[in-house]
Amino acid sequence: MFDRIFKLTENNTSVRTELLAGVTTFLTMAYIIVVQPAILSGRQFGIETGMDFDSVMVATCLAAALATAIMGLYGRYPIAQAPGMGENFIFVLTMLPAAKIMIDQMVADGRLEPGATADWQVGLGVIFYSGVLFLMLSMLGVREKLMDAISPSMRNGIAIGIGLFIVLIGFDSAGLLLKDPGTGWKLNTRFESPDLVVFFFGLLATAALHARRVRGSIIIGIVAAALFSIGLKYGLSLLGEDVIDSPLLKQSMLMKDFTVAEGLVSAPPSIAPTLLKMDLVLSLTWAMAPFIVIFLFMDVFDTLGTLIGVSEQAGLIRDNRLPRARQALMSDSVGTVAGAALGTSTVTSFIESASGVEQGGRTGLTALCVAGLFILALFFSPLVAMIGSYRPITAPALVVVGTMMMRNVSKIDWNNYAECLPALLIIAGIPLCYSIADGLALGFIAYPLVKLLSGQGREVKWLMYVMAVVLVVYFIAISA
Repeated sequence: MFDRIFKLTENNTSVRTELLAGVTTFLTMAYIIVVQPAILSGRQFGIETGMDFDSVMVATCLAAALATAIMGLYGRYPIAQAPGMGENFIFVLTMLPAAKIMIDQMVADGRLEPGATADWQVGLGVIFYSGVLFLMLSMLGVREKLMDAISPSMRNGIAIGIGLFIVLIGFDSAGLLLKDPGTGWKLNTRFESPDLVVFFFGLLATAALHARRVRGSIIIGIVAAALFSIGLKYGLSLLGEDVIDSPLLKQSMLMKDFTVAEGLVSAPPSIAPTLLKMDLVLSLTWAMAPFIVIFLFMDVFDTLGTLIGVSEQAGLIRDNRLPRARQALMSDSVGTVAGAALGTSTVTSFIESASGVEQGGRTGLTALCVAGLFILALFFSPLVAMIGSYRPITAPALVVVGTMMMRNVSKIDWNNYAECLPALLIIAGIPLCYSIADGLALGFIAYPLVKLLSGQGREVKWLMYVMAVVLVVYFIAISA
């Protein structure tokens, strides 16, 4: 049956090889089960967004399982899907503040009752509409035009900028960087802090495993840091109250936030706090329109880039084109729409799928295995909640993922200043502005202008001119 559905013999693979590849892919991307709810709930940043951690975890697993199963059965590619790193940061750090400003203004003007909606509900509505648009574009086959609208240098600049931003967030989450009124950031030199000890232990373990190409290095690093944290907290608790009450320990996240789980397995938590809570009315306002477009572009480019890259690695490209591209693109668009309804951010293709391809995965059976493992993960919610309660445990994963995204720097056309300057504005703007959307806006506004003034205006697609005008109008409206 499997051979008939997935054409295993034709692709020179077997059920055993595909299942092993699926486990490999899952292990390399399973960190998203912990990191995604930590980000969307605000725990990763020491804030409260209003989104329930457990509910987001369930939504993440269900959306990932659904999208990956569609990829496996309909697209028949060994590529896994899950809420994307980068999109989730935009959701929490950029879109939610913008939604809150809009809501507060409407309440002040008497156009909205206080407490009628929340910023995260508006954010889920934005994700829903971006997914619907992506689904429509996938069905109509116009994704190539969107792909052509942004130059390769700009697309790679976005990946690099987000990678740097994720590294910055990782350093901040670990307590390695401290806010400074004079310089913005400064190094925390208290390396004896339990939080930094845990972070460096996890980072060194993950980096060493990753450098040795150990499958599942990121999730193994998270587990190692978690076990180390448990041992460290227990060991410190034996030193007496005088030591525990010292300022260094008393103020550490290890002693304040980290709670060891009493059990590892339980029934899945309720998804009710986020299920169907998206606001489909306020998410269609002009203030939210740029975010719908931004999420749409990121989803399109993430998916196309991963599809092409992983398929090329697996030898699945035929006659310089990707077979069943439209079917494959349907998976994360459906996953994004369903994910918004469930309570999570944009679902996209994961580049970590390449690890399963290296293990021999060539068909959709690999993806189907990954989908099943996401469902199984729902029954380990106490373990996920324990790890998510202490940010230095997951901070090393962010640093490693951000590092992986830096490889795109070699793909920028550094010989053409009309290409590399706008890309550099994005790369520097995203982390320095502490906002992905603001960094993108700098590059999107500058790109058509620089190209036009340099005599290369004809190389710019009309959609980029439209985007530049929309973003300028948006910032003028916000500042007014």
